[in-house]
Amino acid sequence: MGENRRVTSTNLKIRIDGAAGAPAPYEQLRTQIAEAARSGELPVGYKLPTVRGLAEELGLAANTVAKAYRALEGDGVIETRGRNGTFVAAAGDGAAREAASAAQAYAERTKRLGLSFDEATAAALDALRARYGG
Repeated sequence: MGENRRVTSTNLKIRIDGAAGAPAPYEQLRTQIAEAARSGELPVGYKLPTVRGLAEELGLAANTVAKAYRALEGDGVIETRGRNGTFVAAAGDGAAREAASAAQAYAERTKRLGLSFDEATAAALDALRARYGG
């Protein structure tokens, strides 16, 4: 990248600073995604672009984005679900993460089945009330 050149991802609002002395691009990417996930700007369950897609958008090598994604996954910030993609993971303990993952899978399934938001919400609430006695 040229001196003082900044590249921005429109969807994620990621800025990569290519100026001399700036942190490595993978570290900039890692830091910005982690901060956006912690602040809630990227909510739990948000589907991140593919490695190749984000690399192309930012003008980075795919290996650079893959390295950042691996580091973020190791930190528990994101999770990869095979062919389904890479998502912002739930913060907190294992039970909260597992519940968020199950909720995300439920949301994807009800959307594929053609249920409306209200229908999907009602079905989930009915199941929770039946289980918790509420």
